[in-house]
Amino acid sequence: MIAEVGEQVTDAELVAQCWRDPDLFVIVHDRYYRDVYLYVAGRLDTQIAEDITAETFLLAFDRRDRFDPERGSLRPWLFGIATNLIARHRRKETRHYRALARLGPEPVVEGHESRVVASVAAERMQPHLAKALAALSGGERDVLLLVALGQLGYEEVAQALGIAIGTVGSRLSRARAKILALIDKETVHG
Repeated sequence: MIAEVGEQVTDAELVAQCWRDPDLFVIVHDRYYRDVYLYVAGRLDTQIAEDITAETFLLAFDRRDRFDPERGSLRPWLFGIATNLIARHRRKETRHYRALARLGPEPVVEGHESRVVASVAAERMQPHLAKALAALSGGERDVLLLVALGQLGYEEVAQALGIAIGTVGSRLSRARAKILALIDKETVHG
């Protein structure tokens, strides 16, 4: 059964146990929910993030017999499921970034000086960053946001998306170059 208190059960052992006793899947949920939610919330708005995260774990539960520990751990597998669900919302995501780009910065309300300065800088960059993210290909955006928001390493991103590590590096490099070029062009010519 489940390991003694204080022992960490590996992902492979956990999934095997969940296959025999589905009630144990709550451990998978508790272990990875926060990471998956934060990644999805960074990609989509927080209202949809709850739904996508819940759907991620529902699909993972339904497909737990398909988890292959030889291909990696549960975390990138769950991020892969989440990324695929996000892809279904890609058009909506792109419209969301384009809308943010059109909004421009909100007026700053009075408050603490340091918070105001940080807020002004972030608000000014938001439409430029949103426009640049909308201009990326889906693959480039997936890789960039898995690294930036999901805080996955190259190997985990490769596992999550089912691509080679070299592809992760090249997509990330292209995405960064495009983002920098678009933000520089926007801030100079804005």
